[in-house]
Amino acid sequence: MSGWAQTADTAGAVLLFLGAAVSLLGAIGMLRLPDVLSRSHAATNPQSLGMLLVLAGVALRLRSGIDLGTLGLIGFFQLLTGPVAAHLVARVAYRTGYVGREGLLFDELDEQLSRRPDGGAPAAAAAEQSPPPPDGTA
Repeated sequence: MSGWAQTADTAGAVLLFLGAAVSLLGAIGMLRLPDVLSRSHAATNPQSLGMLLVLAGVALRLRSGIDLGTLGLIGFFQLLTGPVAAHLVARVAYRTGYVGREGLLFDELDEQLSRRPDGGAPAAAAAEQSPPPPDGTA
């Protein structure tokens, strides 16, 4: 085996180990952190970094064009979907009251929701969900 291949394999093994360690720390953070927002942070940031390190380690080991393209697509779609999913989970937790608002530095979503007459639903949906008048007229 050539010197470059041996160096690439060693660097790949180090990246795989580092990626697995970062992902493990993110998983431990998801179990140990106290609230939804902290857990969603632990679910996305360390996991994304760990996954990229693992993909880089695998890429250094495989070194073929089709494999590198596949690994690039995996990394792209993981980075595209992971933070979006965590944002949606955090937003649902906020709207359902699982987020303690006293711990937030800025609460811009509360300001946006308080401007709407129904407290969050779009105006058309609020009109559809409103009960009929008590006298029976529509």
